[in-house]
Amino acid sequence: MPETIVAIYDLKGLKCPLPVLKTRKRMQSLATGSLIAVETTDPLAVIDIPHFCHEDGHAMERSETIAGGHRFLIRKMR
Repeated sequence: MPETIVAIYDLKGLKCPLPVLKTRKRMQSLATGSLIAVETTDPLAVIDIPHFCHEDGHAMERSETIAGGHRFLIRKMR
């Protein structure tokens, strides 16, 4: 699968549940196999985003700490 990130989605400053809701909506417009980077400052995102990926069938490629928050690399699987 391609390793090129097709979108960097900046959701910094948003609180639960908005990062998951906005990520879900954004993922709908992407082609299967696309890789998206989601950046958040919500501390609950480290629980919510992986749970969203599991529930919606997407692959969490990587989760990392960045200045002031987290970055999640998510591959759309369906």
